[in-house]
Amino acid sequence: MKKIYLAFAMLLTMTACTQNKPSQQAESNKTEVGDNKLADCDITLNGIHFTKSINGGDKLVTDSSAIITVRANPNADFFIDPNEKISQDDAGILLTEVDNTKPFTFKGKVTSGFLKEGGLYNAATFFVFANDTLWQKLCFEQGDHGEHRIVSVRTIGTSDDNNHDVVDSAKSVYFKISSDTHTIASYFSLDGQEWQMVRIYRNNYPQKLYLGICSQAPQAEECVSTFEELSLNTDNVDDFRMGN
Repeated sequence: MKKIYLAFAMLLTMTACTQNKPSQQAESNKTEVGDNKLADCDITLNGIHFTKSINGGDKLVTDSSAIITVRANPNADFFIDPNEKISQDDAGILLTEVDNTKPFTFKGKVTSGFLKEGGLYNAATFFVFANDTLWQKLCFEQGDHGEHRIVSVRTIGTSDDNNHDVVDSAKSVYFKISSDTHTIASYFSLDGQEWQMVRIYRNNYPQKLYLGICSQAPQAEECVSTFEELSLNTDNVDDFRMGN
């Protein structure tokens, strides 16, 4: 009889563990932040305190009259090719830390260092960075046919590459990245008022997360981009479809 009671107790314990497993597994989906490439820095721009940089990103930035100028490292990009042919991780990025257990909205006006000749994939970029293989960038980029367009790249181990709207008529665009802790979405705007959604997905980033700015020049010696009206708030958009 004791053996029967013992077996029954063990069965109850196993059932309790099984019932608790989904919540534990959901929590484990929040991948831990890695800092293999992160270096300390101390720069405040537009009231945002940037404390980390990648590939000397803090040395590529100047600030004058609230206009932040960011130079690209020559021939530098941040991309993990799914075909393992054109991967690069040498772009300079400037980052500020956020608590991803709380809402946030990061936005600003970006002007890319487009070139009249060459400059393929030159871009001014907003970054969401967790670790070397878990990040996203939102770019105002010089495209394959010389067009200027919105591009997003989401990286989970390897990178995807998504071409969005062509905006040849615009010298500058506005970017916004917002999270309510469960959902994270990226937007662009031509006037800073009416927003177009670029992409939206589940926020599976870790508690400690970084947001940042970057200028990239994958196939050029230079890309000088500017960032204005940067802001970082502890709230989120009300409507994730409309971006307002």
